Amino acid sequence: VLLGLKRHYKKRCQGRMRKHVGDLCLQAGMLQDSLVHYHMSVELLRSVNDFLWLGAALEGLCSASVIYHYPGGTGGKAGSRRLQGSSLPAEAANRHRPGAQEVLIDPGALTTNGINPDTSTEIGRAKNCLSPEDIIDKYKEAISYYSKYKNAGVIELEACVKAVRVLAIQKRSMEASEFLQNAVYINLRQLSEEEKIQRYSILSELYELIGFHRKSAFFKRVAAMQCVAPSIAEPGWRACYKLLLETLPGYSLSLDPKDFSKGTHRGWAAVQMRLLHELVYASRRMGNPALSVRHLCFLLQTMLDFLSDQEKKDVTQSLESYTSKCPGTMEPITLPDGLTLPPVPFTKLPIVRCVKLLSLPTSLRPQKMKSLLGQSVSTKSPFIYSPIIAHNRGEERSKKIDFQWVQGDVCEVQLMVYNPMPFELRVENMGLLTSGVEFESLPAALSLPAESGLYPVTLVGVPQTTGTITVNGYRTTVFGVFSDCLLDNLPGIKTSGSTVEVIPALPRLQISTSLPRSAHSLQPSSGDEISTNVSVQLYNGETQPLIITLENIGTEPLEKLEVTSKILTTKEKLYGDFLSWKLEETLAQFPLQPGKVATFTISIKAKLDFSCQENLLQDLSDDGSSVSGFPLSSPFRQVVRPRMESRPSNAPEGSKTGDLSHLKTLEAILNFKYSGGPGHAEGYYRSLSLGLHVEVEPSVFFTRVSTLPATSTRQCHLLLDVFNSTEHELTIGARNNEELTLHAGECQRMAIQVDKFNFESVPECPGEKGHFANPKQLEEERQEARGLEVNSRLDIRWRIPSLARSGEASVEGVLSQLVLEHLQLAPLQWDVLVDGQPCDCEAAAACRVGDPVSLEVRLTNRSPHSVGPFALTVLPFQDHQNGVHDRELQHTLSFVGSGTFYLDAVQPSGQASCLGALLFLYTGDFFLHIRFHEDSKSKELPPSWFCLPSVHVRALEAA
Repeated sequence: VLLGLKRHYKKRCQGRMRKHVGDLCLQAGMLQDSLVHYHMSVELLRSVNDFLWLGAALEGLCSASVIYHYPGGTGGKAGSRRLQGSSLPAEAANRHRPGAQEVLIDPGALTTNGINPDTSTEIGRAKNCLSPEDIIDKYKEAISYYSKYKNAGVIELEACVKAVRVLAIQKRSMEASEFLQNAVYINLRQLSEEEKIQRYSILSELYELIGFHRKSAFFKRVAAMQCVAPSIAEPGWRACYKLLLETLPGYSLSLDPKDFSKGTHRGWAAVQMRLLHELVYASRRMGNPALSVRHLCFLLQTMLDFLSDQEKKDVTQSLESYTSKCPGTMEPITLPDGLTLPPVPFTKLPIVRCVKLLSLPTSLRPQKMKSLLGQSVSTKSPFIYSPIIAHNRGEERSKKIDFQWVQGDVCEVQLMVYNPMPFELRVENMGLLTSGVEFESLPAALSLPAESGLYPVTLVGVPQTTGTITVNGYRTTVFGVFSDCLLDNLPGIKTSGSTVEVIPALPRLQISTSLPRSAHSLQPSSGDEISTNVSVQLYNGETQPLIITLENIGTEPLEKLEVTSKILTTKEKLYGDFLSWKLEETLAQFPLQPGKVATFTISIKAKLDFSCQENLLQDLSDDGSSVSGFPLSSPFRQVVRPRMESRPSNAPEGSKTGDLSHLKTLEAILNFKYSGGPGHAEGYYRSLSLGLHVEVEPSVFFTRVSTLPATSTRQCHLLLDVFNSTEHELTIGARNNEELTLHAGECQRMAIQVDKFNFESVPECPGEKGHFANPKQLEEERQEARGLEVNSRLDIRWRIPSLARSGEASVEGVLSQLVLEHLQLAPLQWDVLVDGQPCDCEAAAACRVGDPVSLEVRLTNRSPHSVGPFALTVLPFQDHQNGVHDRELQHTLSFVGSGTFYLDAVQPSGQASCLGALLFLYTGDFFLHIRFHEDSKSKELPPSWFCLPSVHVRALEAA
């Protein structure tokens, strides 16, 4: 037994000695020698179960093998595995002193001193180097031996660390994690706080080395929390904060909010929020409130989708508490170690989905002049198409907008926003971020209800200079944090463009009228918007003045003004000028300086058709009277009362007794084009539209129009049956005629003696008006022109005394072709002169019995053709006033010469006459009838052309 114990003790001593010699060789750089000694030590110690020293020998063997395979070391990237089949450097291989060969022996050949003088059999055993796989196995074995001893925890931990570094080089991360997991649970003696921090930091570095980033971040966070453990008298908050910052990459966190604006969220949001809360707390304990605000803003901006409603309220309350002492800014924060924290704009408070630049209102929208207001505008390029220009336009089309803003005018940008918070969100100082033009942003404040839908917000500003302005984004103040939100950084935003041209300043015109505003909104087919609508109710034929006040409410002088009108499509026939005005006096006040006022008057004349309508004729005929059937000689006075049974039972109380037809409606648009200031010099103007709605109520109707011949061949009587369709008493009269009074619903006849008109009765040749003229249209135009001439001569006007209203009654639309022919002066004008005095009236020409009386027949040709020759015979007679005409006057008067007159051909605009004489033998009243001889010349012309005046001669006693 003693012999066995002695042998056991001897082997243990030899094994430990070999291990010690191997350590010395390894320290001396003799790699092959150390490998041999470690191998022999392992074999000796294994046989005697000396586990602690066996583990140390195995660890030494692994270390020597690692140096062989990875001569660059395992501490960093320089470590590289030796290529298979390579040998040790010659320097290391030849590093054998003369006594070095003593240790390369077999354990079985040892002498009593433990040294074998013959080492020839052990030389060259470099093959004893472990393979990379065996290295890990030996490390595992060594660690298992260390674990048998409670006090060997430090060396066990060290062996784990070495194995992990080797596995990291071999890229065997999973096996390395097993070693690290074992290292975590190694029970060390009581460590100081600094040693604990160092231990967790080393674990974090090792996990980082093998690519376990989240595990590395976990232990680094544990180290950070250890820095501020309650057992530490003076917690290291700065060290804690620094270590927490180093954990961010492991949890897929960065301090740049731009990394969270694109794509899906990366990492565990709950862990990330916990870490951000710890950063906020650590920075606050460091005494840096600006840093706390920045981290809290980052938490709210990036983790908003993962916060519960209660967490959102808590975070915002904390943020408001912090910002009350230190407002959040858009300035980067630089930490002492050089790390820079970028600003965190609140692009989700509120969330913006759409940005749209709005054009100016229609009344302020600038338009490019096209030879308008006397100024020609040159184009930018003489070429219709250029590929270079087209390419540039294609690039800018997505951002450039096709309307302009004006310098000095308020411009608008509409944002569609919504509030994702579960409580009311107050946004203060919301304004625009622009570039390219000096721009004055007018901040706005808004309050969005909890979890609101899309809500339109309009931001306004005033460009102070001209050029091209780009809307880059907007700024807000939310929870005390100032944010500059750029459109390029907003995900999922819709925009129709962000660049617009700012043109030079233009004046601003404001118009007001003397008429009330209208509830009727005109909708012109051209799509133009009407800024103001006014309305007025007129009687047919009434004229109403519209006083328009022009006020320059801008900052530039008003230099040019052009007024045009456009009547919207109407079914009613409109006579005369509906709208008329004169601008000379107004333009004389130009340029109109800012704040100055000018006025001008527009005349509104509602003159529609005055002919009787079918419903009125129906009512008149139903009452037993036919308006068109009255004899010309009978007086006409008829009161038309509406039949009660024809009225609807639910007729409104305001239904008028005489209103037998619906109101007519006329609509027109007045357009004011104006310009001035620098914008006018650049060729721009503004347009302002005024809508006019006119309701025309019937005044009088002409139910029948006819003519009667007058005593003079150049005059006739125009008979008009006038109906008062109003519910008021009305007077009507023509020029130089007495007024006729009509009660409500009453119809009377008025006779007007008028001079015949000199119309062109001979049809014109088609070549004179053009080959493409429509004959029917030409005839209608001629008839309208004649009706206008007749109406202007008659000047028929009506008046309603009770309302102090008056107007014109036009006969333009009621004159038929037959009536116009009766009113027409014959192209051949015949004059008969007795003793040189014309006879064309009822007065008789006086003469003496026994004295010859000269008789002259004169012809004036107003037709465009030559007429004649003509033969005329004078037939005298006496009218006994009992229907008997005595033509047998051979013994009562005689002709001096022949009783037949001859006229030669008369050229157009020419004149011809024939002379004769009469001798009266007795006193009395005599009439002369002049008759034309029927021949081919006279038959070619209409009978109405041969209208001679009647001649009345009274023969008196000789003096």
